Amino acid sequence: MTGAALPVPAEDDVRAAAEAIVRAFAANDGDTYFSLFSQDATLVFHTEPARLDIRSAYEDLWRAWIAEGWRVASCRSSDARVQTFPGGAVFTHTVHTTVDTAEGPESSIERETIVFRTTDAGRLAAVHEHLSPQP
Repeated sequence: MTGAALPVPAEDDVRAAAEAIVRAFAANDGDTYFSLFSQDATLVFHTEPARLDIRSAYEDLWRAWIAEGWRVASCRSSDARVQTFPGGAVFTHTVHTTVDTAEGPESSIERETIVFRTTDAGRLAAVHEHLSPQP
């Protein structure tokens, strides 16, 4: 580190980065969706038995879901909150999702946390995502 202070991202930029993730997920656009995560991103999903320690593990899981007939029918965000800090931000929200599966549609309401860091190129990349059921 050069000693230079890390910039604090603008709240609007964090919201835009999170909205891009939700939009790509809702559109089943895996290429765009995964490009918004850093390669070393970690992911915790209450529906999976273990933490995913790298983005490619999530990409593999996504491809397996697609092969089983899974696809996103709708996804929307509500109750968003942004907390910024030098070099990154935390975005929390409630996510309302309906997916189509081989067994039929499934809907969920979950809480999601996405941690962003500012890349060397100046864009926000998701480095961690945590999804929990809404009680």
